[in-house]
Amino acid sequence: MVDKRVGNADQAIGDIPDGATLALGGFGLCGLPENSIAALVRKGVKNLICISNNAGVDEFGLGLLLQNRQIKKVIASYVGENKLLEQLLLSGELEVEFIPQGTLAEKLRCGGAGIPAFFTPTGVGTVIAEHKEIREIQGRHCVLEESLTADFALVKAWKGDSYGNLIFRKTARNFNPLCAMAGRVTIAEVEELLPVGALDPDSIHLAGIYVKRIYQGSNYVKPLEKRVIKD
Repeated sequence: MVDKRVGNADQAIGDIPDGATLALGGFGLCGLPENSIAALVRKGVKNLICISNNAGVDEFGLGLLLQNRQIKKVIASYVGENKLLEQLLLSGELEVEFIPQGTLAEKLRCGGAGIPAFFTPTGVGTVIAEHKEIREIQGRHCVLEESLTADFALVKAWKGDSYGNLIFRKTARNFNPLCAMAGRVTIAEVEELLPVGALDPDSIHLAGIYVKRIYQGSNYVKPLEKRVIKD
């Protein structure tokens, strides 16, 4: 087994070049690779293609990369909380590809599993299915969707060990494992980096075989996307 620990976020993302395709874990503002994104901002890498369930907000997550105009294209299922993204899209400065949420999850899962494409009924009869193969399967029309892979995956976990085994916390588990599987080089930041053997094998959500680098993050903000007060 290989010790996959690196010292910090800047070392972990140091070889990400301009024009790279990134898969970034998280759901809403939960489970985002905050430290890795901040390191990308410092590095100033440009023309990124970012695959993410959503695009963060103006001051957090992918919003920080959008502010610096470091992203060329966003592939996502929901971008409604990011006003800057809306402005960049309407002005033609940013390309955005919308994918239904379940389809996006499956495209990443299939990419990680080595499955090049799959058929799904989701999107048939809409613009989602334009210029794609449609086939009737078991009495239902289905559209062919190609899987997604990325040059690098940036994910955030609750706990991990030096071999790269990861445990996610609650909602943060949704897209992080899928992005990790789809990345050719997966970089994980964790709140707690533990020695090998400290994690219960039955509690591990993602095996270390998918992770190439791991480091312990710090100064997590974990903002609330919407604050709701009940009278």
